[in-house]
Amino acid sequence: MRTAETVLGIIQERGKRRLPLEDIYRQLYNPNLYLRAYARLYANKGAMTPGTTEETVDGMSLAKIERIINDLRYERYRWTPVRRTYIEKKNSTKKRPLGIPSWSDKLLQEVIRSILEAYYEPQFSDHTHGYRPNRGCHTALKEIERTWKGTRWFVEGDIKGCFDHIDHSILMDILAENFHDNRFLRLIRNMLRVGYLEQWRYHVTVSGTPQGGVISPILSNVYLDKLDTFVEQVLIPTYTRGDARRRNNRYLTLMWQSRHQGKQGNIETAKQLRRQAQQLPSMDTNDPGYRRLRYVRYADDVLLGFAGPKVEAEEIKQVLAEFLHQTLKLELSQEKTLITHATTQAARFLGYEVVTQQVNDKHSKDGGRRVNGRIGLRVAADVVDKYCTTYMKRGKPTHRPELTVERDYTITRLYQAEYRGIVQYYMLAQNVSWFWKLHWIMQTSLLKTLANKHKTSVKKMIRKYVATRKTPEHTYKCLKVTVERGNGKSPLVAHFGGIPLCRQQKTRLTDLNPLKTRKPAYNELIARLLTGECELCGSRHNVQVHHIRKLADLKVKGRRQKPQWMKTMAARRRKTLVVCRDCHVNIHAGRPTQGRVRERGYWRAG
Repeated sequence: MRTAETVLGIIQERGKRRLPLEDIYRQLYNPNLYLRAYARLYANKGAMTPGTTEETVDGMSLAKIERIINDLRYERYRWTPVRRTYIEKKNSTKKRPLGIPSWSDKLLQEVIRSILEAYYEPQFSDHTHGYRPNRGCHTALKEIERTWKGTRWFVEGDIKGCFDHIDHSILMDILAENFHDNRFLRLIRNMLRVGYLEQWRYHVTVSGTPQGGVISPILSNVYLDKLDTFVEQVLIPTYTRGDARRRNNRYLTLMWQSRHQGKQGNIETAKQLRRQAQQLPSMDTNDPGYRRLRYVRYADDVLLGFAGPKVEAEEIKQVLAEFLHQTLKLELSQEKTLITHATTQAARFLGYEVVTQQVNDKHSKDGGRRVNGRIGLRVAADVVDKYCTTYMKRGKPTHRPELTVERDYTITRLYQAEYRGIVQYYMLAQNVSWFWKLHWIMQTSLLKTLANKHKTSVKKMIRKYVATRKTPEHTYKCLKVTVERGNGKSPLVAHFGGIPLCRQQKTRLTDLNPLKTRKPAYNELIARLLTGECELCGSRHNVQVHHIRKLADLKVKGRRQKPQWMKTMAARRRKTLVVCRDCHVNIHAGRPTQGRVRERGYWRAG
């Protein structure tokens, strides 16, 4: 039987050549695809979250994969309605609906997702970056910064309720163009129409992709690829013309006069004329023979950069809205779709402010203006303030009482992780140093939390934990918590601070490409499962995997003695344990599990 990587590699090659796939449904019989899907999903927090049934990743086994494959083989697999819940929506009082599928559905969705990604990934536009391997927010922002020089207008496009309003019939028609297998298409169609339960009332799904399901991002990219194709093949050729702008005659005249006065020995007059010239653009910004339209998309957020008059920018917005409405049955959000002047205002994209810089007094070595027309990425002041308010109360840094039960090491490490995550995302911003305010507020909040825990003062906490941290660029003051460990183990060390607040153009946050990863085909858990032996009693009958949410769950207070399965997981520092069904039932029932003893060269149940 072919390995998962071999199957996906063949599919990817056909995708590169844009050849249709036939009889792809049979590939769903390959158990290696399910093992690969399991290896990708089991560590996610959502794997332990039940849907409308009690089924979770806990109890995963090879028998469950065989059952799914048998149901698919005879076309009797039935999707389970998802459990709908709501999460907070960024910058809005509304909440975002989230569907939680059952574990078997998640596993099958991941297998289908891997097939779709392998086929469509080589075909997707280079200008789209959302939910794609080796791409992310930073790659989208760096493309804008690198190639959008001279942009005059930004068209900020936001598709209203994109995931909720994807038309099923249009999506299935798009898939049918490349997948000539009715069984495979029928399986996806049934998944889209399975419906959802909200407060235990069933609702029919008439549009949209299952948000919360692992397959939703790739389906949205397949759907919006039609938008990418339209922009690249219709909009950009229509609104792009000319090789270069014509020169500004007034600028050329002043520069000629400056050089002439310099040759005559009138140095001051020459400098004055040159300063006047450099207040003007060297090119004609209103040249009717020159236009440039550029495009980038991340998920449902679209940004277009246009070099030309505002009237044509309005036309681009209107044409884009008409295409979405007529072809994809989607709507542009009027309150979020803005036309922004690139030099006097800032467009908002992926949390950054995007501007076209205009600074006449910064020159390169040859005397040219090296900043004008280039794209600048900035962090907005309100973004910094928003992060600061999380650690403030009544305008001042405050402690976090919910953390006082944790160790000093854990508290410091948590603050550092939160601070690092925010700062590293904005490392592309030219004014990332503005986060000094967040650093001070978070550090004060951390010290107050430690002081509140130990019933002491902030000054004493500073004296106790103040330290220095060296980086290749500088030495920084920081807070340092050290936990000594015995048996010759190195101490645990947690820092807060020590992250340089300087711009890093080479930083890049992306997703990993599962098709090009150097990791082995199966991780350590899959190898243990394939061994087929209970790690508690040694039985080889009906082996499955016991999962826990986190290692902290093993620290149960009030017990005189931990059961054997807890000791085993704690010693291995693993959130998984391969056990037989009998041991698994005993674990959940709170009964002691069987041990195993060594007898005549083999293990037997004891």
